[in-house]
Parts: sequence; C-alpha cells; structure tokens
Amino acid sequence: RRRLAPLNEDNGRFLLLAALIAAYLSAGATVFSVLESPSEAAAQLRWNRTLHNFSRIFNISLPELRAFLRSYEAAMAAGIRVDALRPRWDFPGAFYFVGTVVSTIGFGMTTPATVAGKIFLIIYGLFGCAGTILFFNLFLERIISLLAFIMKACYERQLRRNGLLPPNFRRGPAVSGVGSLVGWKPSVYHVMLILGIFAIALSCCASAMYTAVEGWNYVDSLYYCFVTFSTIGFGDLVSSQKAVYQHQGLYRFGNFIFILMGVCCIYSLFNVISIVIKQILNWVLKKFKCRCCPKCHKSSTRLSRRNAITPGARLRRHNVAMDADGQYDSDTEGRRLSGEMISMRDLTASSKVSLAILQKQLSETANGYPRNVCINTRQNGFSAGVGALAIMNNRLAETSDSR
Repeated sequence: RRRLAPLNEDNGRFLLLAALIAAYLSAGATVFSVLESPSEAAAQLRWNRTLHNFSRIFNISLPELRAFLRSYEAAMAAGIRVDALRPRWDFPGAFYFVGTVVSTIGFGMTTPATVAGKIFLIIYGLFGCAGTILFFNLFLERIISLLAFIMKACYERQLRRNGLLPPNFRRGPAVSGVGSLVGWKPSVYHVMLILGIFAIALSCCASAMYTAVEGWNYVDSLYYCFVTFSTIGFGDLVSSQKAVYQHQGLYRFGNFIFILMGVCCIYSLFNVISIVIKQILNWVLKKFKCRCCPKCHKSSTRLSRRNAITPGARLRRHNVAMDADGQYDSDTEGRRLSGEMISMRDLTASSKVSLAILQKQLSETANGYPRNVCINTRQNGFSAGVGALAIMNNRLAETSDSR
C-alpha cells in the first residue's frame, strides 16, 4: 500500500503561519473586546437615557423620534452634515475618492449612490487597484535598489578605511539592477530599520500638519496616519473634508504627497517585515525538525530540498551538483527542478563521501553565484517568485541564504 507523503517545508510553513495568524486574530479580538466593550455599553446606556428624556420633555413618541434619527443616518451616509462641508463629487472630491479606491484605502465617507456609478466602480477598481499594486511593487524595487546603493557605498568606504580595498577600486553602475550587487547584498534587518525610521518620521511630520490644520490632537493624527498609510481606512477620521481651509491648495497638495509617500513607504515596510516573519517561521520549522523523533527525522530528510538530488547513476551525481549554479531564496534553495527526487538515506548508504561533496557544492552554489544564471531550460518564469517577495529575494541578503 502506498504511504502518504509527509508534510513538506512549504506546507508546513503555510500551516504554521495560518495557525499563528488565527492565534494573533484571537488575541487581538480579546484585547479589543476587553478595552472597547465597556465603553460601548456605557455609551449605549447614555444614549438610551438621552433618547427617553428627549421624548418625555418634548412630548414626542419614541417611534417618531427613531424614524427621524434613521433619516438623519441616511443623510450622513449620503454625505450631508450639519456643518458646511466641501462638495463630495466636484472634481477635487471625486479625485480624492478615486485615489482612495485604487490605493484600497476606502475611507467610506464617499460612496456612489447610482447604479451606473456602482457598476463603473467595479470595472474602474479592477484595473485601478491592479495598476496601483504594480506601482507599489516598482516603488519597492527602486527604494530597495537605492538603499542598497547607499549601503554598499558606506560598506566600501568602511573597507577602504580599514585598508581592505585598494585605493583605485571602482564601483560598478549605481542602480542598474541585481547585477551591480553581485557579491554583496544589504541586510534585510538594516533595510527594515531604515524604512521604519523613514515611516515614523513621515508620520510625525504628517501628524504635525494635520494637528495644525484639522484641529485634531496629535495622537488622533498619528492614528489617522497609520490607518491611512496602511490602507486600513476606517473613515472615522478623514482629512481635507472642511469646506474652506487656510492655504487650501497648498494643504491639499501636501495631503496628497503625504498619503502617497506614506502608503508606498508602509507597503515596502510591510513586505520587509513579512520576509522577517518568514525567516522566523523557517527557524521554528528547523527547531521542530531538530526536536523530532528519529523516525520523523528520517522521513524529514526526504523533504529537505537542500539534501535532495536528481536520480541517476553514481557518476552523474557530481555533475548534477555542479550544474546547479543559481542562487536560491528560502523557498527554492537547492531545488533540483527535475521532477523526481530520491532520499538522502539512499545516497548516504551508497556513498558518504559523495554526500559531503554534494552538500559543500550546494552551499557554495547557493552563496556564490548570481541569480540570473540559467539553471534549467525547463524552469518556468515563476520559479523564482513573483511580486514583492521576489523583489526582496533578489535584493536582500537574508532572503537568499538559508538561516
């Protein structure tokens, strides 16, 4: 009878992350429930008392009063307020709306009311959101390349100061792609620190502007910046909604620049943090493997991509290892890409010397060659990853090396 294949590293990482996210959501729900539930109950009690007192003092029945309040809620949803506000659907207001749509912020203070508007929003958002995500990825690629260039220049200056580089050493092109960074890559932790500092500085500057112009307190302004820049967009606080501002044109331009730069920066920071979380998951999985029983440890060796080779004669094993001259990320490191695998137990039984040579060559291959070397003609375009994770894997050191 055919045995079920044990859980591989990819599925193990996915299930572990799913379990951690579920625990994180449960913990967050518990904390917010404890913090906010008493305040909500007290507010509901005060509102019921106010409603009954108003009904009794002005001799208005509760059903009539509730019907009036429902009409007021409908007016609020349509954008009508007691205080004078700017028009929601003039060109600046509509531009603000489409900006929140394609960036997935979605404040909710403005929504289309007509059927034609709702249908157009579906089509418009489909292409607009896709294009904006592409823009965020391109921004991420360029900001990482810029940081890599600056950090590499500082690194070379430090080497020159220590006498480890010749004085006539010349650096390659600045931001010409991954090829200019061969042999050295910036640390993902340093990039995360720089992006974090920049995001905090940007949020503090934007909060100071919102505090001065909108009249919010500084904590509310910081809260608005995080909710907006992270594209959560609750809509309880929305900037640039008054009818008239002092220096209105300048404020609207500054608001647009702060939101654009903040969303791009926080998007890049989130992707770097996701790489760090992925490394933590890999570390946890490695610890689980180390503490596993001998029987499970034997089965896990069949799943280790670093220790898997293509089948064939004993004389072919050395050549197969030499052909794999591409650098891999944490997902595809050491993958042989030939369709079939044999376990390391069989190889060890046949030749322990070949095992040592193979592991040494795989380690050198993973750390010493550029990623753009062709590995196999049958390798498809998605083997190195797509999107933000592929950008991080190409340009940061810890995503290329096994930790």
